[in-house]
Amino acid sequence: MLLYLALGAAVLWFLVGLGRGSRVLKRREWRLMSGAFSIAAFAAAAYVGMRGGWEISIVLVVLGLWLVTTARINAPRAPAPPPSSSEMSLKEARSILGVGPDATEPEIQAAYGRLIRMAHPDKGGTTGLAAQLNAARDRLLRD
Repeated sequence: MLLYLALGAAVLWFLVGLGRGSRVLKRREWRLMSGAFSIAAFAAAAYVGMRGGWEISIVLVVLGLWLVTTARINAPRAPAPPPSSSEMSLKEARSILGVGPDATEPEIQAAYGRLIRMAHPDKGGTTGLAAQLNAARDRLLRD
């Protein structure tokens, strides 16, 4: 029993090391390998679970779930569109922030704050979308 846990910990340590070292494996290779190992972990968990080894089965299921999660996290993201170099119109700025033509400065700031909290790159948004929100706010506050 202890041998299985030690072996599982060694395999997990090896996979974590490979997953973090993107220089060793490219993202696509890591995703494929992670997917294959997760399928193997789930199959082994089912086999061991049917034979009565519930403790090992639970460890294998957790390992499989972790591998699936890392395969999705390491998925390459689409590049953000470059910010538009042309001047944004007032109509475009209002539609981006979702405010009307008679919106006051506090309303514009409130709409911007609500949207940037969701669209900020640190919260899963893109830099292009955050740049559009910044440009729309600046355009509306300038006029």
